[in-house]
Amino acid sequence: MVWHVLDVRAVWIKEFASALGQQVETLGWLPQISGTGLWRRDEKEVRLNEPPLRVRHFPLQRGFARFPLTWLASEGQRLSRRLARRTREPAASPLICCAPHYEGVAGLWPGPVVYYVTDLFSACGESPRRIKSLERRMCRTASLVCPNSRRIAEYLVSEAQCPEEKILITPNATRSASLLKEPALSPSELPTDIADLPRPVAGVIGNLGPNTDWVLLREVIEQAPWLSFAMVGPTEMPIAEPEQDGARRALMEYGGRVRFVGLKPYGRLKDYARALDVAIVSYRKREPTFSGSSTRFYEHLAACRPIIATRGVEELLHKEPLLRLVDSARQMTGELEGLRAADFRDGREEQRWRASLCETWEERASGMRQALRQ
Repeated sequence: MVWHVLDVRAVWIKEFASALGQQVETLGWLPQISGTGLWRRDEKEVRLNEPPLRVRHFPLQRGFARFPLTWLASEGQRLSRRLARRTREPAASPLICCAPHYEGVAGLWPGPVVYYVTDLFSACGESPRRIKSLERRMCRTASLVCPNSRRIAEYLVSEAQCPEEKILITPNATRSASLLKEPALSPSELPTDIADLPRPVAGVIGNLGPNTDWVLLREVIEQAPWLSFAMVGPTEMPIAEPEQDGARRALMEYGGRVRFVGLKPYGRLKDYARALDVAIVSYRKREPTFSGSSTRFYEHLAACRPIIATRGVEELLHKEPLLRLVDSARQMTGELEGLRAADFRDGREEQRWRASLCETWEERASGMRQALRQ
């Protein structure tokens, strides 16, 4: 029996699949999407080290889930046969589909199907009507539906007609290796590329793209000249709004106490999170971010450091007192001033540590396996 994960392009899905692979035999499927995918037959299997995961690359026709390609390409049949060739017992092997576009595969798979929903796909730029139609069929087929937030679960019930008894909310998480053996009451040493920043140091970790409130961050940086900022993550994603784009550009050119260090391997993020005096989670309230689950929150939770967050992710509205929620740059600056006066200890360090112990990818994989057995 093999657990198939289709597909593992996203970092958080790779992490989940790797954690699952520690418990059961798991094969991640990674599409090579092209306009000639219909005529290609090649596959290639590799073993990743970061994170540990067996991954099989396969060709996929661009637009395969749209009519008339759905009918012409028959990718559902072809892909289900690909998966079946990689397991001795297809009828006993679960298939985890990570996008609604694979409903054609799910409908043909002889084993149990899990729909693992890590985005509000109807808000990701495609036709909401078409996505809703795909998700309705996926929810009918799946034995188990695992949205990563309560808000996506509510959407699936109301819009995709998913039976509530099929749903298991499976939020994003962190690695078990990121957990501390005991609560951290003070920050660790700064990584070498930010070691020269004067303390205290605030940090923003994650994809530094359009879902970050750059205008708010610029105002906070201007209002708190005593505070250094470490920005850890990629900045390649374009920002459509001129004001937000201009604020990010200004901060990238700021220099001095504001340091952008670029993309870091997922496994190294814990080193930055643990070294911060305070973590900043500055999401803008926009879809699909608002309806999703915040991976960076769970990284900071495991690091035990104080967290200040905006109200840009619905999931975080229910996380106080593990973090502090703010509505404006001035309010965030006030919270930072209060932490400064308390030597950046808010008294919630042990509470965050205890909460983090069950917020791991390994726990998420175990929960999914148990729910599917039931």
